[in-house]
Amino acid sequence: MNRMKRGVESVLRSAPLLCQPSRYASGGKVSDVSSTGKTVKGTQPTVSASTATAPQATSNTVNNDKLKSGRIPLDVPLPGLQNPSFSTTEHGSYDTYVTKLDTGLRVASQPRPGRYCTIGVAVKSGARYEKPFVKGVSHVIEKLGFLTSDGYPDKTSIVKEMEHYGAICDSQSTRDTTVYAISLQISGLPKMMKLLGDAVLRPHLTDEELAGARQSILYEIEDLQLRPEKEAVIMEMIHEAAWNNNTLGYARFCRPEGIESITRQEILKFMKTNYTPERIVVSAVGVDHSELVDLSKEYFNVDNATWNVEGVKGVDPDESTATYTGGDVRLQQDFTQFNAGPLPVPKLTHMALGLQSVSHMDKLFIPACVLNIMMGGGGSFSAGGPGKGMYSRLYTNVLNNKHWVYNATAYNNSYSDSGMFCIYASAPPEYMKSLTETLMVEFHRMAEPVEPQEFDRAKRQLQSMLLMNLESRPVLFEDIGRQVLAHGHYKPPSVYMNLIDEVTPDDIKELALRMLKSRPSIAALGMLERLPKYSDIIMAGQDGDILKFQQPKNFFRR
Repeated sequence: MNRMKRGVESVLRSAPLLCQPSRYASGGKVSDVSSTGKTVKGTQPTVSASTATAPQATSNTVNNDKLKSGRIPLDVPLPGLQNPSFSTTEHGSYDTYVTKLDTGLRVASQPRPGRYCTIGVAVKSGARYEKPFVKGVSHVIEKLGFLTSDGYPDKTSIVKEMEHYGAICDSQSTRDTTVYAISLQISGLPKMMKLLGDAVLRPHLTDEELAGARQSILYEIEDLQLRPEKEAVIMEMIHEAAWNNNTLGYARFCRPEGIESITRQEILKFMKTNYTPERIVVSAVGVDHSELVDLSKEYFNVDNATWNVEGVKGVDPDESTATYTGGDVRLQQDFTQFNAGPLPVPKLTHMALGLQSVSHMDKLFIPACVLNIMMGGGGSFSAGGPGKGMYSRLYTNVLNNKHWVYNATAYNNSYSDSGMFCIYASAPPEYMKSLTETLMVEFHRMAEPVEPQEFDRAKRQLQSMLLMNLESRPVLFEDIGRQVLAHGHYKPPSVYMNLIDEVTPDDIKELALRMLKSRPSIAALGMLERLPKYSDIIMAGQDGDILKFQQPKNFFRR
């Protein structure tokens, strides 16, 4: 203890030395003011700027006095350093430019500062256009993106080229659009445009690549079946129920039993039919538009596309209008395999209940987006942090009040000619009748008067999500490509911000009443013994407003 005490006293005695200011190379006297306030002989006293009074002096005299004091205020430049240079603010234009080439190909871009850019292609192609083809061909084409081509005979050459420019690539196929995208340094734009053009128009589609694509698809399907989360599977099933055997009801995932039927010739025939210039948009963010147009003319010439070089014959593209049918798709499945281990996954049954909504061309499309935010929902445990979406109706009315509901999430699916609004939910099998009744109640509540605070919150949240998502360069690229593909032009976020502001509670009511007149769509997966029959649900819906019943359990026959 004495040794520690002596060590502390030694440190305290040497403390003034730690406070001594360093000397500048230019020399000068250094002040050393002790804790008693005495001034060392031969130095100038240090004076506080808040209490000092001094006669008027020139700026040079003041600066010299400050330098002599040994302490340099922040408003005095340090000796020997150059004056700083500041960047200037540039008020550039960030308009979106769209150019239509003589071939019918459209090129769209938006400038954005930075060293990186995103380029890509949006094609009017997907599962809904597979009527004359083997179902699942779009899924196989997605897996064949950015493989060998005329300009890149092996994968190594592709990887080296992309690594040189810090690039990443991806291809995705949805029901109505196939997207190819590359993010890269701007300096690599010509090289990556060549790679993009080859990936879209000049793929080799070797036997080895086809075998790899089939294996990847089989693994993806198996993973979907083994995963406890079933939202993706249920959404596929409810699309099949809503548009039975037409357009949007075609499966987005290739079925295992039909995968061997998708040959190289079938793929080229599909691409010959749908990969035509008027169905393709080249879009980019962060590049010069005139350069993008010139590169598109050079690398997106369909005359040397693989299917044209090999003389493949296509068919007329399927332009059928989506016909909403409503219906019921159920799959009995036991999820016991998920309950192994010390912390078993709850044994759940999954379902979705949907009604016909509007297309993204309809005047009620923006109200449908606001309604989707109002309904909100999610899982029992939010991955976005505490409080995410807690004010939405599916949280306040369902998840917070019914302990047996594990998930309740609203989805608004809008396409060019049809749409569907649905609620996905999961609960233990013994609660499926109560869950169905709960979802029907929530659909009918949509037509009731909306609280102003709830309504305004939903609109602000939708606007915030829109602007936040468009901060991402890849998201903005895809938004530009999809809009130009659907409308022929691009609407900036400000237009949608104003449209959201113009939505009224009457718009929500009009939309809800229109939806409630449609035939419901139901998809269910799991143990379904307690799930009401489709005929009972239809009958309950035809009886009128189900909220008039005090006991919803009386809707369905025992």
